Amino acid sequence: MTSTPTDVRTLDNYVGGAWTPPAATEALDVTNPASGELLARVPLSLAADVDAAVSAARAALPAWRDVNVIERARRLFKLRELLVARTDELAASVTREMGKTLIDARAEIGRAIEMVEAACAIPTTMQGRILEDVSRGIDAETVRQPVGVCAAIAPFNFPMMVPFWFLPFAIGCGNTFVLKPSEQVPLTQQIVFELLHELELPPGVVNLVNGGREVVESLLDHPGVDAISFVGSAPVAKLVYERAARSGKRVQALGGAKNHMVVMPDAVIDKTVAGLIGSAFGAAGQRCMAGSAVVTVGEAHERLLEPLTAATRALQVGDGADSASDVGPVVSCEARDRIVDWVDRAVADGATVVVDGRATGEDLPAGGAFVGPTILTDVTPRMAIAQEEVFGPVLAIMRAETLDEAIAIVNGSRFGNGTSIFTESAPAVRRYRHDVEAGMIGVNIGVAAPVAFFPFSGWKDSFLGDLHAHGPDAVDFFTRKKTVTSRYFSSGQGTGSYFVEN
Repeated sequence: MTSTPTDVRTLDNYVGGAWTPPAATEALDVTNPASGELLARVPLSLAADVDAAVSAARAALPAWRDVNVIERARRLFKLRELLVARTDELAASVTREMGKTLIDARAEIGRAIEMVEAACAIPTTMQGRILEDVSRGIDAETVRQPVGVCAAIAPFNFPMMVPFWFLPFAIGCGNTFVLKPSEQVPLTQQIVFELLHELELPPGVVNLVNGGREVVESLLDHPGVDAISFVGSAPVAKLVYERAARSGKRVQALGGAKNHMVVMPDAVIDKTVAGLIGSAFGAAGQRCMAGSAVVTVGEAHERLLEPLTAATRALQVGDGADSASDVGPVVSCEARDRIVDWVDRAVADGATVVVDGRATGEDLPAGGAFVGPTILTDVTPRMAIAQEEVFGPVLAIMRAETLDEAIAIVNGSRFGNGTSIFTESAPAVRRYRHDVEAGMIGVNIGVAAPVAFFPFSGWKDSFLGDLHAHGPDAVDFFTRKKTVTSRYFSSGQGTGSYFVEN
């Protein structure tokens, strides 16, 4: 799937069961963030391209929703096997276009496969409810039916996993689907749609439209789209939610985060350091579940800082394809410069740099988007670095004297995606999980992202909508409930006293 500067392909869309050149003539470069190597060009598709994909999805909907649910699940079982067989290729693609280490990339592919496995349970999870004799001879039942044409707008940081928060659940429930991958990382989904093509789905069940803002806006406004799933920054999530809702669509919009990790005095320090390192610096901090702020309680600060600093300095920054690398590049040189600017601003606000990743060494490729793990101390909750999402390998450390004070710091954030507490105290955990205002809680776990069978349940500015991604919420989101109340006069039963028609 790689290209050389002298032989660079422009990607096609996948519409109506076939690879289709877009109407667009403008395209962007897709580069390897570790080296600057040009990998491909991604077209900036037009509204006409979106309309073609939505029309294909709409045309395919009647036939696909009539495929029995067991057969739909069997197609997902086959998809699982195809993904497993090409795990290494998919992981290499993620690393090449996004930059994360191969270990991280393989974990991402594994999470995507788990989503398919969860969606394979659709014959069970899509079941409705029935109650007979709500009145004499009258039964009531609720069934689930597909929503219709569903679209997803995916971010750059998980080229494989995030689209699979939606795609398998959507088509498993009998919907048709349009995906817009991030224009920064479109190559992995090219492989995925090759595999989807092998499933021999009715043409139009799954569609892919590459592009940028025009594609997003066209999907939000298109009258043929019934539901929108979005993952990205908080400001854009709000715009997506408002615009899609205005046009009557069902929406789930996952936004940004500022995830706090609270360290209590009784924390097991070596395990805590490992958890903090993985959370703050895994995927170069480019996760919406990254722990980017630590709150130490009491004497935990003195116990934690030295081993955390030492472990951070030992991390190797380099090409994610190199097995010796612990931290790969960020997604682009623009992202690198933005992250460095965040560190500069924090220092100007009074923070102290304990580990400085702004200069990563002369041995790294000149064209690479590298910024190393960075630790800041003397951070206060009012500083911008403590309030806003940096989306890079920068860890801000704050101090609190008590658990109550720590909880107040966490709850003072406008975000509420995830948080973790490191302690061996069950009462502290009980208090924390009850009082903290975040949707996903980790106990001695740095990245508290739930498995596929549970919802990804962010709160506050981290999520707009009523139904979250994956888990049982996915089935609720991708189905509409229909309640049927019925009776048959030939049964000889009359109408009960609590069911009267006027």
